[in-house]
Amino acid sequence: LPTPEMAYRALRELESVHGIIKKPTNTSNSVPVLDSLVRTILSQNTTDITSARAFKQLKTRFPTYEEIEVAKLKDIENEIKCCGLAEKRAQVIQTILHTLRRERNELSLEYLHKLGDEDVKKELCRFKGVGPKTAACVLMFCLCRPEFPVDTHVWRISKRLKWVPSQAATREQ
Repeated sequence: LPTPEMAYRALRELESVHGIIKKPTNTSNSVPVLDSLVRTILSQNTTDITSARAFKQLKTRFPTYEEIEVAKLKDIENEIKCCGLAEKRAQVIQTILHTLRRERNELSLEYLHKLGDEDVKKELCRFKGVGPKTAACVLMFCLCRPEFPVDTHVWRISKRLKWVPSQAATREQ
């Protein structure tokens, strides 16, 4: 495991390249949690540019989640096909919307702001197509929580730095 000194060294090296990043805070102008989740689902296994284009096309065609909720899957797929796996992603997004409608009678995830980190993770990961990394992205980028999404590259670097045991842990752990 990394010592505090190792973590601070990594922080200093990153800041020397990227500058000091001010910790974001939630404001009334913050991105809605459901937008953040959908954007993150669209970003899985594709580039930021492509996923941003898919989200923009989706929201241009269907400005509200109520419209996506009742849309034909093929119509949703057409708007997000640029990021690949459109059939799967469209189904995941619409299933989340149907679940929110059935359970809360509203298409919003703003209630997650009131939950603790572990409860947010449980709430998000119960949706098929949402795993630990996606939940961590929503926690960090949208809810401004001290979370650390671990993708393949972070996992590989963490092992190389010996921050995790090479055999004893998985990415999720």
